Amino acid sequence: MTAGGPPPGVGEAGGTGGAVPVWRRDFPYRADREDEVTRREFVRFLMLGSGAFAVGTVAVAALTSARGEPDGGEVAVVDEADLRPGEPFLFRYPTADDPAILLRTPAGELAAYSQKCTHLGCVVYLSEAGDELVCPCHEGGFSAATGEVLFGPPERPLPRITLEVRGGTVWATGVEHG
Repeated sequence: MTAGGPPPGVGEAGGTGGAVPVWRRDFPYRADREDEVTRREFVRFLMLGSGAFAVGTVAVAALTSARGEPDGGEVAVVDEADLRPGEPFLFRYPTADDPAILLRTPAGELAAYSQKCTHLGCVVYLSEAGDELVCPCHEGGFSAATGEVLFGPPERPLPRITLEVRGGTVWATGVEHG
């Protein structure tokens, strides 16, 4: 037999004795034990694999919930005199990866929220009217005064950032998840 030819006993004189099936010529591999896998063994393999995925999912969920939300501490954000009604101030809180938005309402009160939509995390922006925070991804909307859902697919309000004014400076002091 030459290199690259069919396996022994296939297509040779004294071999299988008949015409060699096309698939046997194209795939000249033999698995001597391929017929020994029972349904019971196959189901056992599927159950063990599914169980391993379930345990892994529970472990990741437990680690994530044990880690908790970052609190952010107290961070100076901006001088209060620099805030104008209807003009948002963008900052990062509670971590450098979390966009946040600070607003002065038409009534003069300060409000700050996480800028991540509670539906799928797209960044919200202040509408031209200045009374809504709008998510451009799925047309969701939140009240600029309270962070509550006004319309669209989000079901939870925006996380509110607690604020304090000290000596004319606005400080972010924590996050309230509503």
